[in-house]
Amino acid sequence: MSNLPSMRALPRLRTLPLRLDALRISAIAAVVLVAASWLTVLNGDRIQAHGFFSAETLERSLGFARDLLGIGSGRTPAFAQWEEWRKAAARAYDTLAMSVLGIGFSAIVALATFIFGARNVMVGELAPYGSWIWRVAFFLVRGLYTTSRGIPELVWAMVIIFILSPGLLPGAIALGLHNSGILGKLASEVVEGLDPRPIRAMRSTGAGHLQVMVYAVLPQALPRFMTYLLYRWEVIIRTTIVVGFVAAGGLGLQFRLSMNQFHYTNVALLLVWYLLLVVGVDLAAAWLRRLAR
Repeated sequence: MSNLPSMRALPRLRTLPLRLDALRISAIAAVVLVAASWLTVLNGDRIQAHGFFSAETLERSLGFARDLLGIGSGRTPAFAQWEEWRKAAARAYDTLAMSVLGIGFSAIVALATFIFGARNVMVGELAPYGSWIWRVAFFLVRGLYTTSRGIPELVWAMVIIFILSPGLLPGAIALGLHNSGILGKLASEVVEGLDPRPIRAMRSTGAGHLQVMVYAVLPQALPRFMTYLLYRWEVIIRTTIVVGFVAAGGLGLQFRLSMNQFHYTNVALLLVWYLLLVVGVDLAAAWLRRLAR
């Protein structure tokens, strides 16, 4: 009798073949997608005049690399001039400021609304009241999250540019709008995955809804929320250059201008600053994440 599986293990044994089937189907689908992607690359996408693996592609790549390094241009490369470094540093500072504004805006929106987007707290087993108002608030907040994160940052920036003047603020608002939906949804799902026992224990003592939120929900949810917040900051700093293409300022705007004017050594200098910025933010976010744990 001791070799027979326990009654608790039987449901797990029943679901195991289903999980294996799902894994097998996912693996086959991944192999088919990878094979189809490489077939498209190797056979051409019907738009490119030459193949990916061709002498012309190699020649163009080497030519662009020479342009980035300033070989054969007859002029002093931008990365060999102190004045150009100083100007690029100012653009990098603007980009960093845009990312901080964007993540700050999204954090404020997410912190103010994520409780209203948690299903278990608003309409589930932990909901304090059965009023339809809470259901409406839940679906309204979830709808706003879906809308804000469903529209890419670049599209938000293109729309906001028509309302505000070009600069850092439209870029920061665009980044904040898109990431507030992502952060809000992630934070709401953190609340949905919390251990309900502390919440029920506080309810049994007669604690109010606000007290339950402050003393039972937030202490459990905030560390993971901070982790998601810092991760999104890392993503935002990579997206700022894309948002800058539509006149939102920073390195992105200067990158587009330099490409249009064929100042390729300036492009190389901006890429160096961009990489420095990304590495710096990654290190700062990793250090802050360790503090938050």
